Amino acid sequence: MTLDFAAVIVFFAVGFLFLLALLTFSALVRPRHPGEVKSQAYECGILPVGPPWIQFNIRFYIIALIFLVFDVEIALLYPCAILVKDIPGAVLIDMLAFVGVLVVGLAYLWAKGDLEWVKATRTPFPAPEKPAPPAGPAVGQ
Repeated sequence: MTLDFAAVIVFFAVGFLFLLALLTFSALVRPRHPGEVKSQAYECGILPVGPPWIQFNIRFYIIALIFLVFDVEIALLYPCAILVKDIPGAVLIDMLAFVGVLVVGLAYLWAKGDLEWVKATRTPFPAPEKPAPPAGPAVGQ
């Protein structure tokens, strides 16, 4: 029984050794010409402006994740939609439950305001009021 897994172990060992050999070979033969121009961030041929490590708005990631969720939904529901006449009732109920969960998620995102590209920001605390200038004559006059 232990010999049944010998082929798998040999396959992984040969694959690991092959990977190690390729990485070593590429490290030995690649050209090394470091320089200031090569270490700059590449932006489609346009000269970079500002530092390469900037903070992006989190809304980019939120919109991308929302897109992925609904994109996966379409990928999962498309085969069922094509065969809607031939699927049994239990599968139809599962599809409707899946769509229901996504509708609840969409309603949550809509209520939270994450579908708005420009969100109105509100400050958690009101801005402090500036003190009124003194009413008397200025000092030193």
